Amino acid sequence: MTSIIDIDRLALILREAADTEIMPRFRALGAEHVRKKTSAIDLVTEADEAAEHFIHAACSRAFPEASFLGEESVAANPALLGSLGKTELAIVVDPIDGTANFAAGMPLFTVIAAVVAKGETVAGIVYDPLGRDFLLATKGGGAFLERKRTRARIRVASPAGVADMVGTCSTGMFPIEERRLILRNLAEVRVVANYRNAGHEYWAMATGHLHFCLYRRLMPWDHLAGCLIVEEAGGYMRRLDGTPYRVTDFEGGLLVATDEASWHALHDTLFRRKTDAAKL
Repeated sequence: MTSIIDIDRLALILREAADTEIMPRFRALGAEHVRKKTSAIDLVTEADEAAEHFIHAACSRAFPEASFLGEESVAANPALLGSLGKTELAIVVDPIDGTANFAAGMPLFTVIAAVVAKGETVAGIVYDPLGRDFLLATKGGGAFLERKRTRARIRVASPAGVADMVGTCSTGMFPIEERRLILRNLAEVRVVANYRNAGHEYWAMATGHLHFCLYRRLMPWDHLAGCLIVEEAGGYMRRLDGTPYRVTDFEGGLLVATDEASWHALHDTLFRRKTDAAKL
């Protein structure tokens, strides 16, 4: 299935928003341009809001048939989130994924867009404003890296044993006891990191540089595009209870792996309790 929205045109809108509203403000924000939303690690900047306004306006002109769901618009009106599974066609946008990095002047942030048609993600884009590169995918059409006007198909890494896995894990949203369990069991993998930016984590996963990503909170602007790109690159993902990830899933955690066998091996390792280990 291909998207009924021109993915190349949508990608250019993201690039224009980054050029116009994001990059001129990078490392140029004053304290008055950064605010807390729900906590000290959940920020919004003037650049987030300006970029989302730019993308929304451009999408309204280019794709008037599509509704628009942005992270900052939902922050202002949470009721919008409930419309995602009901609308015929929607564009879901994170104007700056990795806002904490952006606000700190760290070059690790992305712009993300997903296209949802009748409750299914049919296209996804992750744009890196510093490298000016895109990851793009359409449902059933494969996943690609576009760099310097050249588009190349991408593929996840070859499977590895748990002891040799390199991955990312965002544990901050897990309940404390479950967080302790996961952090202890992560000692079994080779390398674990947290980019504080799902866009670049999915980027590394889809291009063969990670074996897994683990998340607890499932906001659609963070995960819909990345999951489709990784899936089209050959990866495998499920919620932590083993059920498929859907556009209306906002909780339940998510484990992304190179293949199904790796998913089960890693899930068994990360959620193994001491009493389980003693039986082996």
